Amino acid sequence: MAGERTELGAADVDDAVLRAMVGGRLGVSRSDVELLSVRIETVDYDLSAITTGGRWWVRGEARVDGVAQPWSFFVKVMQSWSRSPLFEAVPDDVREMAAAGVPWRTESLVYRSDLATRLPDGLLMPVAHGVFDLDDASASIWLEEVEGPEAAVTWDLERFGLAARLLGRLAASPTVAELADVGHDGWTVADYLHGRLTHQVVPMLRDPDVWHHPLVAGAFDAELRDRLLAAADRAADHVAELAAMPTVTGHGDACPNNLLPRPDGRPGFVLIDYGFWGSRPVGFDLGQLLVGEVQLGRRATSELAVTEDVIVDAYVEGLRAEGCAIASGVVRRAHALQLLIFTGLSTLPFEHFGEPSSPELMALAAERAALSRFSLDLLDTTPPV
Repeated sequence: MAGERTELGAADVDDAVLRAMVGGRLGVSRSDVELLSVRIETVDYDLSAITTGGRWWVRGEARVDGVAQPWSFFVKVMQSWSRSPLFEAVPDDVREMAAAGVPWRTESLVYRSDLATRLPDGLLMPVAHGVFDLDDASASIWLEEVEGPEAAVTWDLERFGLAARLLGRLAASPTVAELADVGHDGWTVADYLHGRLTHQVVPMLRDPDVWHHPLVAGAFDAELRDRLLAAADRAADHVAELAAMPTVTGHGDACPNNLLPRPDGRPGFVLIDYGFWGSRPVGFDLGQLLVGEVQLGRRATSELAVTEDVIVDAYVEGLRAEGCAIASGVVRRAHALQLLIFTGLSTLPFEHFGEPSSPELMALAAERAALSRFSLDLLDTTPPV
């Protein structure tokens, strides 16, 4: 049976461990499980994830009390960024800092914790049936397969509001806060400044040639260029202001892709992908909730303003539900800072610079430019506190 799982590589487990996990999935003991079949399917994923070494569906059948039953797991390998092919582009003199600036152990530590019992009503997380250290720079996680409702989920304003309210409750929950630093990574927004902003984003913005690239020149006009360059010059000040905001618990990447429908169809979400979980400035999770669908081309930038109003108010409601009194003005300013620092400054479509021009790419560049304008305008119109 083990020979059928060779494509899992180091993420594979021996048959005894697999029987135990299958037993846990089916609610029986390992001794009652006879493995009948195993099928491996690599999960294709369009988005690059520098700390993910692989994803697979592992499915099969097992005989329990004479009856064949199906079972399934979602398996992922978390690894140090230094093992990603994208790490080859990092200059030698900053490699150590770059690798340390992107935590990879956090997700496995979250799944080893009892966070599932602490989440506010409405939020679930997949059951981890096995978490295994593979070596000193990688670990594998065997999760239950989460099957949502059959119908496609529409992210309308009601759904955005529910997500923001639950993220606000997550942020302020005293019981969740006990696990805010379960990853022990010590990551702060200053790490982003000294890492990606300093060594990639700001130098690109200051490169005169970038602004003449057809994709950029056709969408980012001179006014937007000047505003982005001025914001880049103030990046350290913006980061310092954000770092001084009150901290709460943050998922770290609360985009709609990581908020799956509940299998039972009830209001709420199955929260996945905990790689950037930790103590974060208040409102941190609103950024990716707002722009995640826009970045994937599933939602237009013209919908950002109305969505932003809904989710900030709902997030504050969630804070209040957990007894948190952080002023709404503080939340709004922290959110505006986060959005500019982590999204607005890095919208240039540099990953497409080597591709032939097309109407689709020009439309993408125009949406990226609109996202930058929105981020800059939001900060300009949100008063400091």
